Amino acid sequence: MPIEFLGIAATNDGSETNPRSGASFDKEYTLKLARAHEDHGWDRVLFAYRSGSPEPGTAAAYIAANTARLQILLAHRPNVSYPTFAAKEFATLDQISEGRLAVHFITGGNDHEQQREGDFLTKDERYGRTREYIEIVKRVWTEHEAFDHEGEHYRFNDFVSDVFPVRQPHPDVSFGGSSPAAYAAGGAVADIYALWGEPLAETAQQIDAVKAAALAAGRATPPRIQAAFRPIIAPTEELAWEKAHRTVAAIQERRASGAWTRRGGDQPQNSGSQRLIAIAEQGERFDRALWTPTAAATGGAGNSNALVGTPETVAQALLDYYDIGVDIISARGYDLLGDAIDFGRHVIPLVRAEVAKRDAEGTGR
Repeated sequence: MPIEFLGIAATNDGSETNPRSGASFDKEYTLKLARAHEDHGWDRVLFAYRSGSPEPGTAAAYIAANTARLQILLAHRPNVSYPTFAAKEFATLDQISEGRLAVHFITGGNDHEQQREGDFLTKDERYGRTREYIEIVKRVWTEHEAFDHEGEHYRFNDFVSDVFPVRQPHPDVSFGGSSPAAYAAGGAVADIYALWGEPLAETAQQIDAVKAAALAAGRATPPRIQAAFRPIIAPTEELAWEKAHRTVAAIQERRASGAWTRRGGDQPQNSGSQRLIAIAEQGERFDRALWTPTAAATGGAGNSNALVGTPETVAQALLDYYDIGVDIISARGYDLLGDAIDFGRHVIPLVRAEVAKRDAEGTGR
């Protein structure tokens, strides 16, 4: 079966290793980065969410109107808008993009970050709210008759939308997390379940947990699985590892100077970051190419485990994840634009060719 690639739709050129060169929303850079992904074989890009960052839905609409093929994954926190309003916003954006939208619903793994925008629910309460929110959004997308809703977190009467998505039956719903509460919620309602890149054995265990949760929720088909990495590639293994060590040194230098800080503080509350730190404490290298010092240097901040090596090595490492059930590869480098181009030119074609070969031979998944 085909494999897909998800990149990042940043609104400026800053990263853990480099300060941004301009404003938080750099219109020209945002479009340049998106078009680089579109031109170099990526399937979609993620518009991420942070409390003080540019509003991702508006930026996504700008990119949708200025690209032809690139799909969009829009991150959204349920605490920032009512689900009926959000469903209309998403449907309108899907109309603008002519069916290229998917939505990644963020429950929120850090109390401090959530409270910045008025969200004071506990983590488990947030998971319950997210599940209810997604169920409402799906109803708004698909029902053409007015309906009432009375749940734990939302209540309304006689609502019907007058705008519906192009994509049928509805845009894909993406969900992530590494706790039992996350598996239960995402396993029940997600089309795509997003994981951060961990060693193969731990990733396989998480995939099994998601499948079990989907089965417990009565689903015949579990969510597709996405795994996220920070590839560090170079023409030779030696050059790749030199680049990897320079990358970690740059992260450590910026963090020590206060130029880059971990979102929500140094002690992560979310299970995913805690898992990344625990894995880094067990060792630096796992499997074919997974390298944990980038995660350790950032304190397990989001997608932070690296895959290091030549394009051929990294492609084979990604195929290892494909073999255990990963359908979507999320990847971004530290030079966002340059690394998106290099990965698209040198890694994506290798992975796609091998998957297509297996499918043609009948030896694929």
